[in-house]
Amino acid sequence: MRTKALLCLAALAAGVTCVQGQNVYSANVVGYINVAIPANQYVLIANQLNTTNNTIASVLAGVPDGAQFQKYSGGYTAFTYDELTPGWLPDGNATLNPGEGGFFRSPVATTLTFVGEVMQGSLTNTLPAGSYVVRSSMVPQAATPTVLGVPADDGDTLQTYSAGFTAYTYDELTPGWLPSEPTIGLGQGFFYKKSSLGTKTLWVRNFTVE
Repeated sequence: MRTKALLCLAALAAGVTCVQGQNVYSANVVGYINVAIPANQYVLIANQLNTTNNTIASVLAGVPDGAQFQKYSGGYTAFTYDELTPGWLPDGNATLNPGEGGFFRSPVATTLTFVGEVMQGSLTNTLPAGSYVVRSSMVPQAATPTVLGVPADDGDTLQTYSAGFTAYTYDELTPGWLPSEPTIGLGQGFFYKKSSLGTKTLWVRNFTVE
């Protein structure tokens, strides 16, 4: 119950509602996540709280003028925030769903605040073999890939980003991540590439706030 209590306290601080039932594990839990963005630096962000509309127009609303968001899918698609519109150009319909991620850059230091519901139950993401994708935990938790349930195959590569990329490779003989296992931060995305021989292409995690 400690995790649930912390999330509920966060929700109250954010001015939103936390609903939970006595011994009911399917109860809704709502909270917020703050992600600090330094000026003029790319940050690989993730939205780990679900809303009814996970477009960047909704979850990245009211950011500084000139802020940029880049989403990767074999190449980058760039969006720029224009406060005169106001909104994202060329449009704000790109998604930032729980489990996705993208690069965010602001001309001034700012804090992104994500507000929404913690997803629970059986959560499924995909890790296609042979090509890089940007992924994140579907729940708000800072932890190692092992704790997050990332289904690693021998030769898989994971890359975190903090003013540059840091790469990790999974070795099934160790077994584990080399040179060490990273911790994926709260509100942080990462690049992942399955080995061409990898078979674990579904990232399934059963999660309940307790």
